[in-house]
Amino acid sequence: MRKEYKIGIMPGDGIGRDVVSAARSVLATLNDLSEELSLTFFSVDVGEAAVEKYGNPLPKETLDEISRMDATLFGAAHTFPVIPGLRRSLDLYAKVCPVKALPGTNAIRPHADLIIVRENTEGLYRGAGYVDGECHVNLRVFTKRGMERIIRFCFDLAIKKGRKKVTFTHKAEVLKYTDAAMLQLFHQIAGEYPQIDAEDMMVDACAMTMILKPEKLDVILAENANGDILSDVGAAITGGLGLAPSGNMGDSRAIFEPIHGSAPKYAGKNVVNPIAAIMAGKMMLDYLGETQAGARIEKAVVDVLKEREIRTYDLGGNASTMEVADAISERMVRNWNEPVRD
Repeated sequence: MRKEYKIGIMPGDGIGRDVVSAARSVLATLNDLSEELSLTFFSVDVGEAAVEKYGNPLPKETLDEISRMDATLFGAAHTFPVIPGLRRSLDLYAKVCPVKALPGTNAIRPHADLIIVRENTEGLYRGAGYVDGECHVNLRVFTKRGMERIIRFCFDLAIKKGRKKVTFTHKAEVLKYTDAAMLQLFHQIAGEYPQIDAEDMMVDACAMTMILKPEKLDVILAENANGDILSDVGAAITGGLGLAPSGNMGDSRAIFEPIHGSAPKYAGKNVVNPIAAIMAGKMMLDYLGETQAGARIEKAVVDVLKEREIRTYDLGGNASTMEVADAISERMVRNWNEPVRD
């Protein structure tokens, strides 16, 4: 009997529509082939489409629809408030960004294989602040609950993924009310996970280590703004933003997306790289416990990249967005009877 899942498809704005359409086509191929799972897709409006329909880029109807899904695939949004609004409204407090170099790419660190976990609802991006005369202030807000749950999330993720070390990044010497407190809590909680090595590192030193010796890192824990920067560093060393997926996760809901933005100047041109969105779909399947299905998508992506024939402009080719998606779907069909390792 096939396991049934309700999947939200939320293209959003700009190239989000292009890459989510491509990713959905790959997921649809998987759905047609599989005898073990059944994916039912539901359209979810956000950004410009939601403004047209509801007069609001992030209406209650969108949040309610996402809450009914088993997981949601998201593209991008033009307006900044949409993304933090999704994360805070749905309490998606952990953004998981794999930094893994795939074969056949322009990766400058081809052996990089680590995970960045970005606290997603607090820190500098919480948006708290004020103006007092000539003082313009943004507050870097941490809560005890927020600190503790993201720390535990990282150690639990390390165990689940077979990782050996968690590195907490900070500026504790300067940020005494936030980073110093979280650093102390990090080492306190680390004692409950003796099977996982725990270390801390200045965030700038971590960025340099990612570039020079990524093999020294495994799972990285970062504050919201710092994690945003580190995830782009990760994309840079593994071939570019078109290859970098992520998942926004809470205790009961999850939204998966490429880390790139909406890039409106490329919207609708069918030229951007959809692999980040397709790999976000792979992450979504892993989240649902369908790791074999996720492995099938990843194997097809890797095979197409290795062939170096169907490639978008960022990888030195001239293939369209949908040509890449079609090639990955075709490869998955060809590979279907081959064993895969999840």
